[in-house]
Amino acid sequence: MDFHSGDSGRLFFAVVPDAITAARIYRLATALKRVRGFDGRLVEQDRLHVTLFSLDLSERAVWMASEAATEVSVQPFDVSFDRTASFRVRRGDRPFVLFGDEGLRELRRFRRMLGAAMTRKGLRRRAAGDFTPHVTLLYDRREVEELPIEPISWTVRDFVLVHSRQGHLHLARWPLRVSQPV
Repeated sequence: MDFHSGDSGRLFFAVVPDAITAARIYRLATALKRVRGFDGRLVEQDRLHVTLFSLDLSERAVWMASEAATEVSVQPFDVSFDRTASFRVRRGDRPFVLFGDEGLRELRRFRRMLGAAMTRKGLRRRAAGDFTPHVTLLYDRREVEELPIEPISWTVRDFVLVHSRQGHLHLARWPLRVSQPV
């Protein structure tokens, strides 16, 4: 892994759409930006993701998170996002996102499993908190209400540890799989 204590930016676990789905999401975001009259800049296609957990920027956190990630055993699953809306935030630009309910049940279950593994490895504080699965499309001062869309789905086959600074660097990737009995 190419990470050193003292690096700046953000560190997080995420699931990312495959390239074809990312292109579809980006096209939708481009169209909705125009239709909704947003001025904000679109999230770049190769940075589209669902954040699972944010982590401390330290080599120790990277090591502990990596150890936790190797413990997670689940088969690939589908996710489906069927709405867009602006998230309300206290100040600054509002995230305009894809989100959903029913199509994200397995993602929520997977996150609970990863959080439990993180807790066992000593990352309890980072493993806590609410989770609203979403893909941020852009940030804008304007706030818009929820709007249904034709569902955007993909099969989650792995998850990644991302170092976000001037781009997204995937430090490690773990394939989803069911552990084999010994």
